[in-house]
Amino acid sequence: MRKVLLMAFVACLCACTGKKEQADTCCAEGMKLLDAAAFTKQVDGKDVSLYTLKSEGGLTVQITNYGARIVTLFAADKEGKYADVNLGYENIDRYVDNDGERYIGCIVGRYANRIAKGQFEIDGQKYQLNLNNNGNALHAGGLKGFDKVVWTVDNVTDNKIELSYVSPDGEDFFPGTVTTKVTYTLTPENAIEIDYNATTDKPTVLNLTNHAFFNLKGESNGTITDHILYLNASQTTAIDSLLIPTGEFASVDGTPFDFRTPTVIGERIDADNEQIKFGSGYDHNWVIDRKTEREVELAGSLYEPVSGRLMEIYTDQPGIQFYSGNFFKGINKDKNGKTINYREALALETQKYPDSPNQPNFPTTRVNPGETYTQKTIYKFSVK
Repeated sequence: MRKVLLMAFVACLCACTGKKEQADTCCAEGMKLLDAAAFTKQVDGKDVSLYTLKSEGGLTVQITNYGARIVTLFAADKEGKYADVNLGYENIDRYVDNDGERYIGCIVGRYANRIAKGQFEIDGQKYQLNLNNNGNALHAGGLKGFDKVVWTVDNVTDNKIELSYVSPDGEDFFPGTVTTKVTYTLTPENAIEIDYNATTDKPTVLNLTNHAFFNLKGESNGTITDHILYLNASQTTAIDSLLIPTGEFASVDGTPFDFRTPTVIGERIDADNEQIKFGSGYDHNWVIDRKTEREVELAGSLYEPVSGRLMEIYTDQPGIQFYSGNFFKGINKDKNGKTINYREALALETQKYPDSPNQPNFPTTRVNPGETYTQKTIYKFSVK
């Protein structure tokens, strides 16, 4: 199957004549790339564009330096037909003038997930962040965040893009000037690797992730509740009614949160369970059963039986947030003009735990001067 896909992709490359930044279509069946002209603009006085990366195996991804976000991600099904399995918008204006779904495909920072009451303390100094989620800070950042800035494109090749952003001391009320570098690399094995690197000049907290939304049937092509999910995790970090961790590590044994055996997502998503009710479905952090402290390991997988697409998630992080698209309201449209409906896309965000600055028993998110924050996450695509 890989040989067939590779031959088809090579034929496509031979027939397509546009530069990668300007390509708008590709002859591989089902692959229609966005035109870079729709993303060519200045935002806050900085140039924004769209970049197309391709792997030897056929995986194709388009990334914009606005928010360092994934815009399209084309993966083949078991018949060799491509579909865009990543939720996104068709032009830069819809990301800048966002009308309701802000965190789509972007790098989230400075702190992914939630911080209770938007407050934390470092060495006796208290910090108050913007509140944007039921009296708490979600994906702080707050009003700006790494998703709302133009990243510098340091280098780009056929299969790799390196981006950086310098967040000044006090931006969104976080301490320290933080310099962050993110590299997306497509490998011959049809994986997209995301490498993070950050330093600071003052003690601060940092928790980064990518917030891609997936539907392995293809963007907005129906529910994700029939996808089959595996999570290598025996515990979750239990939450209260505002989705803030209580500090308890809750066993998944005998609960709707046990995905240690691959399970259809919709099988228990509406179970009579307090934690399910708090999240209106799944919107929780799983504690990965790691064998090592910092090596890249398999955290989980997602499988869609009709297309045969399989996505495996590898990471060196301790947690993975599974969000099942419970708050999509059928108001906004995707890049193809289809309505983004309830539970038609999901996120699997590798990261440290929510509210870690206020939970002494959680892995620390503190970064000091002279230290380097690093993270590596891999989304690998195949068929079966």
